[in-house]
Amino acid sequence: MNEGGSGWHSADLRVSAHAVGVATPAAAARDTGLREGLFVLEPSEKGNLMSTCRHLLLLCAALVLGAATAGAVDFVAFESGPVRPIALSANGTKLFVVNTPDNRLEIFDVGAAGIAKFASVPVGLEPVSVAIRNASEVWVVNHLSDSVSIVDVASSPPRVTRTLLVGDEPRDILFAGTGSNRAFITTARRGQHRTDASIAGVPGAGDPLLTTSGVGRADVWVFDATNLGATLGGTPIRILSLFGDTPRALAKSTNGDTVYVAVFASGNQTTTVSEGMVCNGFALNAPCTNSQSLQTPGGNPGPSTDHNGTNAPEVGLIVKFNPATGKWEDERARDWSQAVRFNLPDRDVFAVDANTLTQTNQWSSVGTTLFNMAVNPVSGKIYVTNTESRNEVRFEGPGVFAAAFKPSGEPATVQGHLAEARITVLDGANVLPRHLNKHIDYAQLPAPSGTKAKSLATPLDVVVSPDGSKLYVAAFGSGKVGVFDTATLENDSFDPAITSANYLPVTGGGPGGLALDPARDRLYVLTRFDNGVSAIDLTTGSEIVHRTLHNPEPAAVTEGRFMLYDANATSSNGEASCSSCHTFGDMDQLAWDLGNPDDDEASNPITINLGVAAGTFSPPINGTGVTAQFSALKGPMTTQTLRGLSNSGAMHWRGDRSNGCLGQSATDEDLSFRNFIVAFPGLVGLDVSFTCPNPPPSLAADMQKFSDFMLEVQLPPNPVRSLANSLTPAQANGRNFYLGNSFTSGGSNPSQTGVGGSTIAGRRADGANLDGFGFTCNGCHTLDPAQGFFGTGKLASFENEAQIMKIAHLRNMYQKVGMFGMPDVPFNNALNTPHEGDEVRGFGFLHDGSTDTTFRFFQATVFNQANLFSLGVTGFTTGNAGNGVRRDMEQFMLAFDTDLAPIVGQQATRTSSNGAAVDPRIDLIDQRASTAFTSKVLGGAVTEADVVVKAAVGGRVKGWVKDAATGANYEPDDGGASLTLASLKALASTPGQEVTFTAVPPGSGRRAGINRDRDSWNDGVDNCPDTSQLSQADADTDLVGDACDNCAAESNANQADTDADGTGNLCDNQCPGLATTTLASVFPASGPIGQVVEVTGTGFGTNVQASFGGVPAAVTFSLGRYVVMVPTGLANGPHVVTLSNPEGCQSQEVVNFTVTAPTSCGLIGIEPFAMLALLAGIRRLRAAPTR
Repeated sequence: MNEGGSGWHSADLRVSAHAVGVATPAAAARDTGLREGLFVLEPSEKGNLMSTCRHLLLLCAALVLGAATAGAVDFVAFESGPVRPIALSANGTKLFVVNTPDNRLEIFDVGAAGIAKFASVPVGLEPVSVAIRNASEVWVVNHLSDSVSIVDVASSPPRVTRTLLVGDEPRDILFAGTGSNRAFITTARRGQHRTDASIAGVPGAGDPLLTTSGVGRADVWVFDATNLGATLGGTPIRILSLFGDTPRALAKSTNGDTVYVAVFASGNQTTTVSEGMVCNGFALNAPCTNSQSLQTPGGNPGPSTDHNGTNAPEVGLIVKFNPATGKWEDERARDWSQAVRFNLPDRDVFAVDANTLTQTNQWSSVGTTLFNMAVNPVSGKIYVTNTESRNEVRFEGPGVFAAAFKPSGEPATVQGHLAEARITVLDGANVLPRHLNKHIDYAQLPAPSGTKAKSLATPLDVVVSPDGSKLYVAAFGSGKVGVFDTATLENDSFDPAITSANYLPVTGGGPGGLALDPARDRLYVLTRFDNGVSAIDLTTGSEIVHRTLHNPEPAAVTEGRFMLYDANATSSNGEASCSSCHTFGDMDQLAWDLGNPDDDEASNPITINLGVAAGTFSPPINGTGVTAQFSALKGPMTTQTLRGLSNSGAMHWRGDRSNGCLGQSATDEDLSFRNFIVAFPGLVGLDVSFTCPNPPPSLAADMQKFSDFMLEVQLPPNPVRSLANSLTPAQANGRNFYLGNSFTSGGSNPSQTGVGGSTIAGRRADGANLDGFGFTCNGCHTLDPAQGFFGTGKLASFENEAQIMKIAHLRNMYQKVGMFGMPDVPFNNALNTPHEGDEVRGFGFLHDGSTDTTFRFFQATVFNQANLFSLGVTGFTTGNAGNGVRRDMEQFMLAFDTDLAPIVGQQATRTSSNGAAVDPRIDLIDQRASTAFTSKVLGGAVTEADVVVKAAVGGRVKGWVKDAATGANYEPDDGGASLTLASLKALASTPGQEVTFTAVPPGSGRRAGINRDRDSWNDGVDNCPDTSQLSQADADTDLVGDACDNCAAESNANQADTDADGTGNLCDNQCPGLATTTLASVFPASGPIGQVVEVTGTGFGTNVQASFGGVPAAVTFSLGRYVVMVPTGLANGPHVVTLSNPEGCQSQEVVNFTVTAPTSCGLIGIEPFAMLALLAGIRRLRAAPTR
C-alpha cells in the first residue's frame, strides 16, 4: 500500500487505486481537487456512502501501514547544538528559524500580535545556523550534511537553489567584506569534501594533516556569494586554518571588514601528566627521572587511600600552565614542565580581514568552551559567551576526607562548581571575563534557597541593542534570557541579585537563539527543548506568543532532554548541569579527576580479558592487587561522549557504573546510565540526599527519562572515510592487521585496495592463545556492527596499566587529534621525541588523555611482537620495522567504522546548468542507497542510506524517496507514478526546478521525503502535511485541514493572518491596539443599492472597511457615527455584513442587510452626511415616547 497515497477533501472523495491494490496512474497537482485514475464521487452522491467509504479507506490504510512499518527506525537523534538558529529579515516582516531535528528552514510572518507560520523549506540534515544575505536569499548551515543550503525566499514557494559542500560539521555563517558578499563558514579541519578533486586548486584545501603536529585546525571556508563557481559543491575563495581546534562562532565588526572567529572547545591550558611520569608512592617531594633524563617533582598529591583506608591506584595528574611563572603546575604549585612536551598558547578568538583574508589579531584565555559572539554596534567591543571549566580541581563528592590533602584555599572538590558561566569582553587588547553568577557562594552546598533564581547556565546566543546599551544572552540551561546593561557588564559592577529581576523567562526550555526586533521592541527566542519559538515583549518583559515547530523526535528525546542541560532542575545553584562537561551530549575535550575519597571501593562484575596477568603488575593493580575491583580514587579521565551509548554496556572508562546505586550488571547500558544518579548530588550539586538503593522516586523516574533520551542519541558518520565506504591502501592494511587478516608487515601496500574479509578464527576475546597466533586487536576491541560493537564488546581488560579498564569504542578517534608531544614512559616503546612546540589541544588518547597520538599508543610494549605477557601473540614488529603498520593502524583508527555509513547526510543540488559536475555525486548517493549495510541501531540489515529528493514542481516543493524494496525508482509524495533517477535529474533542466538529493539514515526516507507527519497521507495529498490527521477533516473546504487551519470555520486557502496571532483574518476579531471588533447593528437593516446605513459596534480602527456579502464598501466616520453606502453588484435579498480592520481582524457576528428594490422616495444618492442627519433624526423619532 502507498503510505498516505490518497487524500480526502470534502469537495470530493478520493480513493487511491494504489491503496486498494490497483496500479496507480500518474497524478495531477494536488490543488486541482481531482486526479487521474482516482474514483470520484460527485457531490450529489455524497452522504452516508461518502462517510462509510472514507472511514473504510482510512482504516484499511492504517492497518496496512502499521504492518508495513512495524519496527522501522525512522528518526535518528544527533543532538546538534544550535549556533545561529534564528534571524529576522531586514524589513522585519519575516522570521527565519532552523528546525534542526526536522531538517528544515521554517519561515514565519511577523505581525503586530506575534509570529505566524508562512512556509517550510527542506534543507540538509541537522541545520544549526541561518544567515540572511539579502531580501531574496537565505543561507542555512547543515551540521550533519556538511553543507550549506542556499534558499530563494522570494520565490513561491521558497526553495533551495543550490547546495554548497564544506568541511566536517559546519556550525556558523555570516556575510562580511565589501558589499557583504563574502560568506564565512566555520568547520572542523576534516571531512571528505576538503580533499575533493573539484577544489584541489583552492588555497587551504587538501590533506587535513591529521597526524601532523603544529597545525591549526580551526577551518573557515570563504565563498564569494556572487561567484560560487561551477564545481560540485561550489568553489571557495580560500579555506582559512587558524591556530585552534574546531571553531564555532563568528561575528563581524561594525563596518563588516573584520570577521571574528572563536574556537569551540578551546581548552584552558590544562593537560594530563601520564601516570608513567608521576613518581610512585604518593610522596610530594621525591623526584624521579625518566629514560630521557626528564625529572618530575614527586608523586600524586593523594590521598593515597580512600576514607576506609583502602589503597588508591597510581594515576596520572592534571596540571595547568601558569602564565605568571611560565610553568606547568599542579594544585600545590609543583613544577611539572619537563613532563609536558608541548606548549598550549590557548588562542581562542581570531580577527580576520574580510577582504584580504589574513589574520590581523588574536586573543587568548577567553574561556574554556566558547559558544557565541556579538559586537557592540556603537563601541565595537566583542562579547563572547563561554564557560570556564575547573578541571584542575580534583575530586567529586562532599570533600570531607579530601579536604585534609588540599593546600590552603584549594576547594576540596568540584561539587556544584564545574564550569562558570561567563561573558568575556574583548576591548582592544584587553580580555575581560565576567562571571554571570558571581552571587553564588560555592562553599555553601547545597546553595541557599533563591540562589538558582538569580543564575544563568550555559550562555549561548547573544545580541546587543542598536544603541549598544543592552545585551541579551540566551541561558540554555536556565529557561530564560539574561538582560544586562553593557556598561555594568563591561566594568563588572552588575549585581545578579538585582539584574536577575530583569531576566526574561521563556516557555519551552532551552533558549538557544535570539533575534532582536528593535522596531517592535521584541525579542524572538528559539527554544530547543520543545523545538519552539517565543516572541517576548521587551517593554513588559512578557512572552506574547510561543509557537512550536513540527518535531519528529520521539517522546523519549523530548521528555528526557532537560536532564542533560537544565541547571535549575539538576543543581542547587542553577549553574551546574551534566552539559557543563558533556557539551550538547558530547565532550568538552578535557580530562577530570572525579574520584571520590569519601566513597567506597566496589566490585567489578565485568569479564576481564587477561585478568590473570594483572596479578603480576607492580605497583598492585587497582591499588589493592584485587583485579575485579573499582577504587574510589581513579585519577584523570577524559570526558566521554554520551552519543552512541546504546549497545555499549557498562559506562565510564573503567565501566564502574556497572555496579551502582540502582543495581549491578556487566552489560546493561540502561542500568549503567541510571547508576549515574549519584552524580547529581555528588557532582552537579543537586539539593537531595538519599541512601542507595532507594533514591527519591521522582529522581529515579527522571533518571529513566535521561537514560531513554541519551540511548537514542547516536554518533555521526565518520568524516574521514571515503563516501563510497572504501578504504585507502593504508587504512585497508591497518584494518587487516586489526582483524588478523593478511597484511603487509612493513606498511601499506599500494596495490592493496580491498578492506579484507577473512574471518578471525582462532582468536578469542578472552585472550586464550589459539592456533599459535594468540588474539588480534579485534579480540578485545570487537568490531561487529550486527551487535552494535565498534571497538567495545562490553568487556574489560588488563592493558599493563595501573587499573583495569573497560575496552573502549573507537568511533570518534578523529575528534581527539591535535595534541602532539609526550615524554617516554614505561608503558610505551621509547621514541625520544623532542618538545613539539605550540599545539592546539592539551588532551589526546587513552583514558586520561595523556597519550598524544594513536601512533604512540601502538608503541605500547604489550603490543610488541611475541611480548604480550609471553603469550606468543603476533603483534607489531619491534622497533622501526613495525612503524609502517603502526602508521597504517593510525589511519584505520581515524576512518573506523560507525553505526552510520559515510554517505549519510551528503547532498547535491542539480540545476539547469551543473549536471556534468554534480551527476557523479548524485549517482554515488543513489548507488550507496542500494548497498547492503549492517547497523544494529538502524534495525540490522539495511542499506547505507535512504535517498530523499526535493524540487519545486507545480507550485509546491514536491518530494520523492527511493523505493527501498526494489532499490530502483523514486516514489513521489502525491500518489503519482514513480520516476527513474534520469527522469528526476531531467526535472532540473527547467529553470526554477532545481532538484536536491539527500542521503538520509536508512529507515527515515519516507518520513523525511514524502510523509513528514507519519500519518496515512503522503505530503502531496495531505491537507496538513506537518500535523498528523487521519480523518483529513476540512470543514470549510479550503483544502487546508482543520488540524492546521488558522480559520477552520471560514474558507481561507491563503491562511492570511495579518497580525500574526495564529488566527486567520476571517476568524479573528482581536487586533493589537484595538478593542474586540464587533458589529452590533446595521441601520436601517434593509434598503436598495446605494442606501447609506449606520453601523455600530466596537474595535473600529482608523481604516476600518465593510463588506456586504463579500463585496467591499468604504466606511465613513462623521458626526460621531460610522456610515457606509451599500455597494453595487448585490442581488436582492439578505447579505452578511462584516467590518474588518486592515490590521488583521474583523467582526464575527452574523448581521444581515437585506437588499430591496429601489423606491421612489428619492433618497437614493443623497450625500452621506445629509443621510446621516436624516438617520439620526429617524433614530430620535423612534426613541421618542408615544403620545
